[in-house]
Formats: sequence, C-alpha cells, structure tokens
Amino acid sequence: MTLASSALQAEALVLRFRRIRSRSLALCAPLSPEDMLVQSMPDASPAKWHLAHTTWFFERFVLERDAVYRPLHPEWHYLFNSYYQSVGPMHARPRRGVLSRPTVQQIRGYREHVDDAVGERLMGGVDPTTLAIIELGLEHEQQHQELLLTDIKHALACNPLLPAYAPKAAPVAASAPVPLTFIEGREGVVESGHDGNGFSFDNESPRHRTLLQPHALANRLVTNAEYAAFVHDGGYREPSLWLSEGWDTVCREQWQRPLYWQEDLASEFTLAGVQAIDPEAPVSHVSYFEADAFARWAGSRLPTEAEWESAASTLPVQGNLLDTHALHPRAAEPQGGLLQMYGDVWEWTASPYISYPGFRPLAGSLGEYNGKFMCGQWVLRGGSCATPREHIRASYRNFFPPHARWQFMGIRLGQDR
Repeated sequence: MTLASSALQAEALVLRFRRIRSRSLALCAPLSPEDMLVQSMPDASPAKWHLAHTTWFFERFVLERDAVYRPLHPEWHYLFNSYYQSVGPMHARPRRGVLSRPTVQQIRGYREHVDDAVGERLMGGVDPTTLAIIELGLEHEQQHQELLLTDIKHALACNPLLPAYAPKAAPVAASAPVPLTFIEGREGVVESGHDGNGFSFDNESPRHRTLLQPHALANRLVTNAEYAAFVHDGGYREPSLWLSEGWDTVCREQWQRPLYWQEDLASEFTLAGVQAIDPEAPVSHVSYFEADAFARWAGSRLPTEAEWESAASTLPVQGNLLDTHALHPRAAEPQGGLLQMYGDVWEWTASPYISYPGFRPLAGSLGEYNGKFMCGQWVLRGGSCATPREHIRASYRNFFPPHARWQFMGIRLGQDR
C-alpha cells in the first residue's frame, strides 16, 4: 500500500467515525437536558449516559493504548464503565439516572475532545489492533444508538402526558394485506456463523456446520391484528399456552397486552406519541414468553436461529431500518418470498444464547463484551426500525432475557415439516 492510499484509507475511516458519532448526537437533538437524565427502569439508561459511555469506550480502549495519553476526566471512568469488571469498578447500573453531574454540556465537550484525539490518532497511523478496536467501538456505538431510542421511548411512555419524541413519519401508501403463508426452508447440513467477510462480533463465530430438520418459515411477521385475536381469545388468561416462568411473569406483572398498547387495544404509544394501531403492521414490544405463547396458540413454533440465518443469508440487507426514519414497524409490502427479514422488529428465535462450537472470546477486557452473557438469554435476529442498516447482517446475534420487551421485539412463526 502506498503512502497516498494509506492516507486516503485513514481519511475515509475518520469520516466514517465522525459520521457515526454525529448520528448519536442527532438522535438526541429532539431531547431536552431533562429528558436526557431520565432512567425509567434499571434495564434502561439515560440518553446522556449513552453519549458518555460510548465516548468512554474510545478513550479507555483506543486512546489509553498510548501510554502518553492522559484521560480528560479520570474520575469519569467509574461513572461510565458499563460491565467491564477487568477494567475497574463502575457506578451501579440502576442508579445511572441520579448522575445529574457531569452535565449534558460537559459530556458533549468530552465527546469533542475524544473525537478529535481519535481522529488525530487515525491520521497519524495506527496498528491493526487499534484499527480493529475502533471498528468494534463504532459497532458498539450503533448498538447504543438503538438503545438510546428504545430507552427514551420507555421513559416518555412512563410520563402521564405521553409526549412524542419526534413527529410521525410520512405515511406509506396503503397496500393490500399480505396473506400469511409458509415457505419451506433448507434442510440438511448448512453453514452457520459469520463467513469472515467484513466485521463481526466474536459471538458470531466460528463458522460451523448445523443440521436443519425439515421446516418452514412464515413469509412475514405476525401482525397486530393477528396478535389482537390472541388477546381477545383469552391468550393472557390460558396457562396451558405459557412456559411456567412465562405464566408466573404474566401473573406477577399483570400483563394483558403488548407493552405499549393502550387499554382500548386500538392505540399504542410510539416515538411519535399515541397513535392508532395499524392492524397490518408487525406486533412489537412482546417478550419471548409472549412470542412463544402466541406461536403455540397459532399451532406453530418460533424458528431456530440457524433456520432464520439459513433463510436470511440469501437475501439482501434491506427493509424498514433506522435509515428510513420511520421509527416504527410498517406493514409488509405485497411481494413474493420471505418479507421483513431485516428491520421492523427483532425476531425472537427458539434458540438460547449460547456459544458456537469452538467459540473463543476476544482477548483481554474486550472479551467481556459478549461471552459472559451466555446464560439465561434468548437470541433475536434481523434488526428493527431502530437499527442502522450498515450495522445488521444475517449472522448478527442479538440477545435478551425472556421477559424483556422494551426493545422493538416481534414474532415470525416457524413450523416443522
């Protein structure tokens, strides 16, 4: 590689770095400083914390690789570390909302300082390991962009005024409902996991062989209308449909409908405030327990993650993702084949979040990123309307505990054949 081409590559990476970092700030533009402090539940984080933590990541794991660098505010390491125990202690996650200081303005200054320092480091030339960590940091930032949106949605939904985050996106021309059909999937031995082209998280590897039994996947996601039928049929009152822990959760939390549906079952809270439910749009904000119970009620099951990946790997990454600016699931368009595999809602699978055969976490502190959460969680696939398009791929493994539902989580049915 010539010096000129190397400089161009560095410049391109700096531009990508600043573009992704700027999007986080843009997502906060509709928020007031008061909005950015709210933490509505232990699983969520304040918007200002997301801005600071993603910056801490670059300072701690990129800039501090250079022994000459001195952190801007060393005491902030304690505030904005998330779960990297090997790096040092951290402020308790459920109490992030009490951090009125540093201020939003100070955190913005922190981001500018770190962004400038990383840009200078890139233009001065960095080793392959540092480049890989910067790439990981950008993917990490995109994860937090989605979390920022879903966390603020939960916070605003807890406000009795039910305020909107942003105006409703321009409506898409209505089309005829797409009938639910099932499409045969591949069977036999298939390759699963990341193929080595481009970025991936460590939990997507190694690529390995998986045996698929005869099966079929639904051509589209489960709609609000279909889920409403489950609700009206007493789905939340019939214990035989639920896993034992799921039924305990339904009774304890008094669940009667998806998270943001209103009592009239005709409207729901969205990032644009309360809106009429589109019966043909995918149902969203349902837990694994709800997805599993619905599938059982519908005489089907949830797909395994290998079945989902086998089907998705043949399709282009396109759909209602963050880049459409809809910020809400949309009805499927009448086309052939598998629809809505990417975007709209993350799709619960029947697969527990465990390691692939031969899995090895990243070396050092970054090895805490994914591997240590492989217990008591379930895999979701496909991204959502809050996922950046360049962030998602067929092998991407998201994971959450089975009771979680504040993310854009939905359902695609599978069947045995």
